Amino acid sequence: FTSSSNQLERKMPETIVVDGRDHLLGRLASVVAKELLAGKKVVIVRCDQMVVSGSLVRNKVRYAYFRKLRHNTNPSRGPFHFRSPARMVWRTIRGMVHQKTARGQDALSRLSTFEGIPHPYDRIKRQVVPAALRVVRLKPTSDYTVLGDLATEVGWKHQELLTKLEDKRRVKAEAYYQKKKAKTALRAKAEKAAEGELAKVNEVLEASGY
Repeated sequence: FTSSSNQLERKMPETIVVDGRDHLLGRLASVVAKELLAGKKVVIVRCDQMVVSGSLVRNKVRYAYFRKLRHNTNPSRGPFHFRSPARMVWRTIRGMVHQKTARGQDALSRLSTFEGIPHPYDRIKRQVVPAALRVVRLKPTSDYTVLGDLATEVGWKHQELLTKLEDKRRVKAEAYYQKKKAKTALRAKAEKAAEGELAKVNEVLEASGY
Protein backbone atom coordinates (compact mmCIF):
# COMPACT_ATOMS: atom_id res chain seq x y z
CA PHE A 1 0.00 0.00 0.00
CA THR A 2 1.43 3.36 -1.04
CA SER A 3 -0.02 6.77 -0.38
CA SER A 4 0.66 10.02 -2.20
CA SER A 5 -0.56 13.58 -1.94
CA ASN A 6 -2.61 13.09 -5.11
CA GLN A 7 -4.44 10.13 -3.58
CA LEU A 8 -5.15 12.01 -0.36
CA GLU A 9 -6.55 15.06 -2.12
CA ARG A 10 -10.31 15.02 -2.43
CA LYS A 11 -11.62 16.04 -5.80
CA MET A 12 -13.89 19.07 -5.47
CA PRO A 13 -17.31 18.60 -7.11
CA GLU A 14 -17.95 20.49 -10.33
CA THR A 15 -20.09 23.58 -9.71
CA ILE A 16 -22.91 24.39 -12.12
CA VAL A 17 -24.63 27.79 -11.88
CA VAL A 18 -28.12 27.70 -13.39
CA ASP A 19 -30.16 30.80 -14.20
CA GLY A 20 -33.70 29.86 -13.18
CA ARG A 21 -35.40 32.69 -15.08
CA ASP A 22 -38.35 31.48 -17.21
CA HIS A 23 -37.73 27.79 -16.42
CA LEU A 24 -40.57 25.45 -15.43
CA LEU A 25 -40.14 24.46 -11.79
CA GLY A 26 -40.75 20.71 -12.01
CA ARG A 27 -38.77 20.13 -15.18
CA LEU A 28 -35.74 22.08 -13.97
CA ALA A 29 -35.91 20.38 -10.57
CA SER A 30 -35.77 16.90 -12.13
CA VAL A 31 -32.68 17.77 -14.19
CA VAL A 32 -30.93 19.37 -11.19
CA ALA A 33 -31.74 16.35 -8.99
CA LYS A 34 -30.00 14.04 -11.48
CA GLU A 35 -26.89 16.25 -11.49
CA LEU A 36 -26.79 16.38 -7.68
CA LEU A 37 -27.02 12.59 -7.41
CA ALA A 38 -24.19 12.35 -9.94
CA GLY A 39 -21.93 14.23 -7.52
CA LYS A 40 -22.05 17.76 -8.91
CA LYS A 41 -22.66 20.97 -6.98
CA VAL A 42 -25.55 23.05 -8.35
CA VAL A 43 -26.39 26.69 -7.62
CA ILE A 44 -29.73 28.04 -8.88
CA VAL A 45 -30.11 31.82 -9.06
CA ARG A 46 -33.18 33.95 -9.86
CA CYS A 47 -35.55 31.40 -8.34
CA ASP A 48 -38.10 34.20 -7.99
CA GLN A 49 -38.43 34.30 -11.81
CA MET A 50 -39.05 30.59 -12.30
CA VAL A 51 -42.56 29.64 -13.41
CA VAL A 52 -45.18 26.96 -12.84
CA SER A 53 -47.92 26.14 -15.31
CA GLY A 54 -51.44 27.35 -14.59
CA SER A 55 -52.92 30.72 -13.68
CA LEU A 56 -52.10 32.59 -10.49
CA VAL A 57 -55.61 31.99 -9.10
CA ARG A 58 -55.33 28.23 -9.67
CA ASN A 59 -51.92 28.01 -8.03
CA LYS A 60 -53.03 30.12 -5.07
CA VAL A 61 -55.85 27.64 -4.45
CA ARG A 62 -53.45 24.71 -4.69
CA TYR A 63 -50.98 26.34 -2.31
CA ALA A 64 -53.77 27.18 0.15
CA TYR A 65 -54.66 23.46 0.23
CA PHE A 66 -50.99 22.57 0.68
CA ARG A 67 -50.69 24.96 3.65
CA LYS A 68 -53.53 23.15 5.43
CA LEU A 69 -51.53 19.90 5.53
CA ARG A 70 -50.05 19.58 9.02
CA HIS A 71 -49.27 17.23 11.87
CA ASN A 72 -52.52 16.25 13.55
CA THR A 73 -51.48 16.81 17.18
CA ASN A 74 -48.24 18.84 17.01
CA PRO A 75 -47.92 21.15 13.96
CA SER A 76 -44.40 22.19 15.04
CA ARG A 77 -43.21 18.80 13.79
CA GLY A 78 -44.12 19.68 10.21
CA PRO A 79 -44.71 19.63 7.36
CA PHE A 80 -43.25 23.12 6.95
CA HIS A 81 -44.61 25.39 4.23
CA PHE A 82 -41.91 27.69 2.86
CA ARG A 83 -42.91 31.06 1.46
CA SER A 84 -39.74 32.27 -0.26
CA PRO A 85 -39.22 31.18 -3.90
CA ALA A 86 -35.70 29.83 -3.21
CA ARG A 87 -36.98 27.55 -0.46
CA MET A 88 -39.92 26.42 -2.62
CA VAL A 89 -37.44 25.32 -5.28
CA TRP A 90 -35.22 23.67 -2.65
CA ARG A 91 -38.16 21.73 -1.24
CA THR A 92 -39.23 20.56 -4.71
CA ILE A 93 -35.75 19.20 -5.44
CA ARG A 94 -35.55 17.63 -1.98
CA GLY A 95 -38.43 15.36 -2.91
CA MET A 96 -36.50 14.08 -5.95
CA VAL A 97 -33.20 13.00 -4.33
CA HIS A 98 -34.35 10.37 -1.77
CA GLN A 99 -33.51 12.76 1.06
CA LYS A 100 -34.08 10.18 3.82
CA THR A 101 -31.01 8.26 2.71
CA ALA A 102 -27.37 9.20 3.27
CA ARG A 103 -26.87 9.54 -0.49
CA GLY A 104 -29.84 11.91 -0.75
CA GLN A 105 -28.67 14.06 2.17
CA ASP A 106 -25.21 14.27 0.62
CA ALA A 107 -26.73 15.33 -2.72
CA LEU A 108 -28.94 17.93 -1.03
CA SER A 109 -25.93 19.44 0.75
CA ARG A 110 -24.51 20.32 -2.69
CA LEU A 111 -27.57 22.39 -3.65
CA SER A 112 -27.88 26.16 -3.17
CA THR A 113 -30.87 28.28 -4.23
CA PHE A 114 -31.13 32.08 -4.28
CA GLU A 115 -33.53 34.85 -5.17
CA GLY A 116 -31.83 37.29 -7.53
CA ILE A 117 -28.13 36.85 -8.37
CA PRO A 118 -25.98 37.48 -5.29
CA HIS A 119 -22.20 37.87 -5.25
CA PRO A 120 -20.08 35.99 -6.40
CA TYR A 121 -22.50 34.32 -8.82
CA ASP A 122 -23.11 37.60 -10.64
CA ARG A 123 -19.57 37.24 -12.04
CA ILE A 124 -19.82 33.59 -13.03
CA LYS A 125 -21.14 32.32 -16.34
CA ARG A 126 -24.69 31.04 -15.88
CA GLN A 127 -26.31 28.19 -17.77
CA VAL A 128 -29.84 27.38 -18.89
CA VAL A 129 -31.59 24.03 -19.33
CA PRO A 130 -33.33 24.06 -22.76
CA ALA A 131 -35.50 21.05 -21.88
CA ALA A 132 -37.04 23.02 -19.00
CA LEU A 133 -37.61 26.40 -20.68
CA ARG A 134 -41.17 27.69 -20.67
CA VAL A 135 -41.03 28.85 -24.30
CA VAL A 136 -40.10 25.29 -25.33
CA ARG A 137 -42.50 23.35 -23.12
CA LEU A 138 -45.66 25.48 -22.85
CA LYS A 139 -48.00 26.61 -25.60
CA PRO A 140 -48.01 30.38 -26.19
CA THR A 141 -51.65 30.50 -25.08
CA SER A 142 -51.11 28.56 -21.84
CA ASP A 143 -51.36 30.33 -18.50
CA TYR A 144 -48.36 30.32 -16.17
CA THR A 145 -47.45 31.78 -12.79
CA VAL A 146 -44.17 33.44 -11.84
CA LEU A 147 -42.93 31.93 -8.57
CA GLY A 148 -42.12 35.34 -7.08
CA ASP A 149 -45.72 36.51 -7.60
CA LEU A 150 -47.10 33.34 -6.00
CA ALA A 151 -44.71 33.69 -3.05
CA THR A 152 -45.80 37.32 -2.54
CA GLU A 153 -49.44 36.24 -2.48
CA VAL A 154 -48.77 33.64 0.24
CA GLY A 155 -46.72 35.86 2.54
CA TRP A 156 -43.21 36.48 1.12
CA LYS A 157 -42.34 40.13 1.81
CA HIS A 158 -39.08 40.82 -0.04
CA GLN A 159 -40.05 41.18 -3.69
CA GLU A 160 -39.78 44.99 -3.67
CA LEU A 161 -36.33 44.89 -2.01
CA LEU A 162 -35.16 42.23 -4.48
CA THR A 163 -36.28 44.40 -7.43
CA LYS A 164 -34.14 47.32 -6.16
CA LEU A 165 -31.10 45.08 -5.67
CA GLU A 166 -31.49 43.54 -9.12
CA ASP A 167 -31.72 47.01 -10.73
CA LYS A 168 -28.40 47.96 -9.09
CA ARG A 169 -26.84 44.68 -10.24
CA ARG A 170 -27.93 45.26 -13.86
CA VAL A 171 -26.34 48.74 -13.89
CA LYS A 172 -23.03 47.30 -12.64
CA ALA A 173 -23.23 44.40 -15.11
CA GLU A 174 -23.81 46.77 -18.05
CA ALA A 175 -20.81 48.93 -17.05
CA TYR A 176 -18.64 45.80 -16.73
CA TYR A 177 -19.76 44.53 -20.14
CA GLN A 178 -18.98 47.82 -21.88
CA LYS A 179 -15.54 47.92 -20.25
CA LYS A 180 -14.86 44.32 -21.31
CA LYS A 181 -16.02 45.02 -24.88
CA ALA A 182 -13.70 48.06 -25.16
CA LYS A 183 -10.79 46.01 -23.81
CA THR A 184 -11.44 43.21 -26.32
CA ALA A 185 -11.58 45.69 -29.22
CA LEU A 186 -8.33 47.29 -28.08
CA ARG A 187 -6.60 43.90 -27.91
CA ALA A 188 -7.82 42.96 -31.39
CA LYS A 189 -6.52 46.30 -32.74
CA ALA A 190 -3.09 45.73 -31.11
CA GLU A 191 -2.86 42.19 -32.52
CA LYS A 192 -3.68 43.44 -36.01
CA ALA A 193 -1.04 46.19 -35.77
CA ALA A 194 1.62 43.66 -34.73
CA GLU A 195 0.54 41.03 -37.25
CA GLY A 196 3.62 41.51 -39.48
CA GLU A 197 6.10 41.41 -36.60
CA LEU A 198 4.57 38.27 -35.12
CA ALA A 199 4.28 36.32 -38.39
CA LYS A 200 7.49 34.32 -37.86
CA VAL A 201 6.71 33.70 -34.20
CA ASN A 202 3.23 32.42 -35.06
CA GLU A 203 4.70 30.02 -37.65
CA VAL A 204 7.00 28.53 -35.01
CA LEU A 205 4.12 28.23 -32.52
CA GLU A 206 1.87 26.53 -35.10
CA ALA A 207 4.63 24.07 -35.98
CA SER A 208 4.92 23.25 -32.25
CA GLY A 209 1.19 22.59 -32.00
CA TYR A 210 0.06 25.82 -30.32
